[in-house]
Amino acid sequence: MTDSTIIKKIEKLRNEIRRHEHLYYVLDAPEISDAEYDALYNQLKQLEAEHPETITSDSPTQRVGGAPREDFASVHHSVPMQSLDNAYSELELRDFDRKVKEGAGRENIEYVAELKLDGMSMAVVYEGGSLARAITRGDGATGEEVTANARTIRSLPLSVPRSEMKQLSLSEAFEVRGEVLLGRKAFEKINADREAAGLPRFANPRNAAAGSIRMLEPSVVAERHLDYFAYLLLVDGGAPLETQWQELETLAALGFKVNPRRKLCSGIDEAIQFIAEWDTQRAGLEYEIDGIVIKVNSIALQREMGSTARAPRWATAYKFPAQRAVTRVNNIEVQVGRTGALTPVAILEPVALGGVTVKRATLHNEDEIRRLDLRIGDRVVIERGGEVIPKVLRVDLAAREEREHELREFVMPDRCPICGGHVVREEGEVAWRCVSSSCPAKLKEAILHFAGRKAMNIDGLGEALVDQLVDGALVKDFADLYQLTEEQLVALERMGKKSAENLLTEIDASRQRGLDRLIFALGIRFVGERTATLLADHFGTMSKLQEASQEELEAVFEVGPIVAASIRHFFGEERNRELIHRLEAIGLRPEQEVKRKAVGALEGKAFVLTGTLERLTRDEAKQRIEQAGGRVTGSVSKKTDYVVAGADPGSKLDKARELGLTIINETELEELLKE
Repeated sequence: MTDSTIIKKIEKLRNEIRRHEHLYYVLDAPEISDAEYDALYNQLKQLEAEHPETITSDSPTQRVGGAPREDFASVHHSVPMQSLDNAYSELELRDFDRKVKEGAGRENIEYVAELKLDGMSMAVVYEGGSLARAITRGDGATGEEVTANARTIRSLPLSVPRSEMKQLSLSEAFEVRGEVLLGRKAFEKINADREAAGLPRFANPRNAAAGSIRMLEPSVVAERHLDYFAYLLLVDGGAPLETQWQELETLAALGFKVNPRRKLCSGIDEAIQFIAEWDTQRAGLEYEIDGIVIKVNSIALQREMGSTARAPRWATAYKFPAQRAVTRVNNIEVQVGRTGALTPVAILEPVALGGVTVKRATLHNEDEIRRLDLRIGDRVVIERGGEVIPKVLRVDLAAREEREHELREFVMPDRCPICGGHVVREEGEVAWRCVSSSCPAKLKEAILHFAGRKAMNIDGLGEALVDQLVDGALVKDFADLYQLTEEQLVALERMGKKSAENLLTEIDASRQRGLDRLIFALGIRFVGERTATLLADHFGTMSKLQEASQEELEAVFEVGPIVAASIRHFFGEERNRELIHRLEAIGLRPEQEVKRKAVGALEGKAFVLTGTLERLTRDEAKQRIEQAGGRVTGSVSKKTDYVVAGADPGSKLDKARELGLTIINETELEELLKE
């Protein structure tokens, strides 16, 4: 048994080293030299080597250790890690402010303004005060566990003092979200090392940070000198404090690195002033930023405003103005994206822009080329904002005259340049799309969607495995999944016999999924979960659905002309019909009882919610209205049937009165829902 004197000495050393790490990596205020720090560290390392039973997971010596990992496990986030909507001008910021005020029903709104760090989001979970798990953002709902690599980040605490947790009344288990990034100097050193090794340079610090945190060997990650800035505190998936500002202050008190360049703003004017200040100062920062994040300070108001499927309504990211250069368009090529959209891309004479050499620029779509009056051979002005792919801003018409005879018009192809399938342009859409579900350009994304939890629910079929299956030509469409063998799977990287057996079991079980799940899994444009269910309830079989006319499709509740046309285009593509035939041949022939939905009191009625309800949250009210056949919109118009007014209603109530609309309270809404 280790002597108590030795244990006390080891713990004292650990606390001293933690304090110096915090001073150096978080506060940037070191008290001792590197040599003095190394002496303390080596002394602790020697004592732990002599007394290995004293080693704990949160010891400073345990930041890097163990053999390289073979893979990263997928982990579900406690609550989704959402994106932010963007603003590119003062006008858009003021429009965001207007929407917040309307949604809140009040004029005085406090905001927190923070630098928008150009890194990679990561969640870290603490249990009993110690770092337990670190999870990348991933797709927002599920990320990869990178705990071993996160432990190498010196500015990320391995443990939090229980005394601080007690003083702040913080739960034993909590979660912190923040940004992993690389400073400019660390980024340049990595690129210099890569060049010396004959490897390509990273395009920007964000890519380098994301690539580093997902490396399989922690000891190599440690050499990258990653940094971590915290910006969000969660307990049981929710904010434990009253304001955003309090969260940042609490994180700093707990020992996390929180960006000191932030401001509590009494209104949008102060936030705009903060943006102007950092637009001129950002070049002097030790790390890259691409804008400013503006958040509503009140947590209660954040909850009240809620989120869309993609982003919170109570926050926005202002992006700094783009950089520009002049060059020539040597050619225009067409790329096919993961959704099947055909995107014309300008092939440019290489030009330096924002520290990188630009050779390509997006042209978005055919209409944009016509708007620009762009021809192959034109001189153009291009712009680049942050890490966004450069785009063509305008044509230099003055330079056209001398070379007009050399210029060529661009013509959009009528067939997919990747698979030769039909391309269509829906009414009201700007993009041409390949409608073949087996198109290689969109196959990987399509398979991930097909295997998703809300579709065919094939657990274990993740991105890394799909990459191998498609790149190795083992899967060319959905039906090929059902032909996979254990022998083929075991031959893949990081796929053992047991994993292969489990995956084949999952694939086989998916044959029993309902018709609605299969319709959704096909990835038909505009057909989400609800529409897939309505189609399954209406037609009952896949054969009846694929033979349905435009008129028959539009007869389905909530299916309009655009959705109906998209379904017709999908089943009009011969490749897709062949795919359905193959799926049926291997046993996927789900049938669903045809349901004739009774029309209720809320069927087809439009509702607008304003103010704070006493018994229901906005999301709960919206869900119950939609379950009863109604729909909830965000703005008041003549087409609104009911305006539900709670406490402190905003300007929506005034507009409803002006239009003479029916205004009801929460009790009256509940009476309608009972019907």
